[in-house]
Amino acid sequence: MRAAVLTGRGGPEMLVVRDDVPVPRPGPGEVLIAVAACGVNNTDVNTRLGWYSRSVTSGTDTAAAGGEVGRAEDATWGGTGLTFPRIQGADVAGRVVAVGAGVDDTLLGRRVLVDPWLRDPTDPSSRENVGYLGSEADGGFAEFCRVPAANVHPVEVDLDDIELATFACSGSTAEHMLTRVGLTAGRSIAVPGASGGVGTSLVQLARARGARVVAVCGESKADAVAALGADEVVVRGPDVAARAVEANGGPFDVVADVVGGDDVASWLDALKRGGRYVTSGAIAGPLVTVDLRVLYLNDLEMYGATVFPPPVFAALVERVQAGDIRPVVAGVYPLEEIHAAQEAFIAKRHVGSFVIAVDPALASRT
Repeated sequence: MRAAVLTGRGGPEMLVVRDDVPVPRPGPGEVLIAVAACGVNNTDVNTRLGWYSRSVTSGTDTAAAGGEVGRAEDATWGGTGLTFPRIQGADVAGRVVAVGAGVDDTLLGRRVLVDPWLRDPTDPSSRENVGYLGSEADGGFAEFCRVPAANVHPVEVDLDDIELATFACSGSTAEHMLTRVGLTAGRSIAVPGASGGVGTSLVQLARARGARVVAVCGESKADAVAALGADEVVVRGPDVAARAVEANGGPFDVVADVVGGDDVASWLDALKRGGRYVTSGAIAGPLVTVDLRVLYLNDLEMYGATVFPPPVFAALVERVQAGDIRPVVAGVYPLEEIHAAQEAFIAKRHVGSFVIAVDPALASRT
């Protein structure tokens, strides 16, 4: 089969598109998916660079531009090494074409989204014994992908496969962040990085919950982000957190941040007493300085959001089917142009998500 194979840690040259990769066979409790499309995400770049290693101190974009590569022994999200070759891609959209022993064969032919967290079947609620699609197991930058049957979610919605491929990673990350902080109607939320895949999902999912949303993005992206339902859009720049508070008419109940970097301390200042800060990324940098007095004197709560329980993905699929969140496709690339897709992603001039059209019939989509 055709696949983009990651051969080691490093630059885009470590991704090699091949047409002689064996098609995996589903084992007991597994299914085989014919992949139509697969989204591009930060985790693809982070894993390729070994950015999750604590030896890397710069943000994702800076590390990618400078060729900074993390040490091997803690290069993955879970703090372990990565085995090669590996097929990346967490945002799988496709159809079930084969099932293993013990799997309901009514799944055959169904169009599905795939929950990317690979859990312990004996304790699926555990955050310890888990892997991620495209990191600990081969993912969707290939014509076929093998996953546990428990991870596939049939979808019946009037969206094409390119559009569906924008949801699994970014959408579930956003749904998890909002679930962790318990965002409800009438609350206010700031989204510092509102234009990427996770950010556009946060804006829509927060709005669907009835929250007041203040989104932050670059000036050229403001109209597109506003069209997603943000109540206010603040242009990124100096004193951005203070300007967001002013736009909101006061401090926030929640800040949902995937940017990190130098502005983290000011976003904590932007929270009400008892407010909640949740993070699931550090595009601008992972090492920050925080005044602990702001944290404890204001009774703030801080949350990390990475491994989520199965109901989070099920809730996302319900949101997709209900139309609470719509796809935002920034661009489409054929599998053979995955280098260009990642370069465009790293440039951060887009709104939404880039998608790899694994099925050549979809590659003409613009």
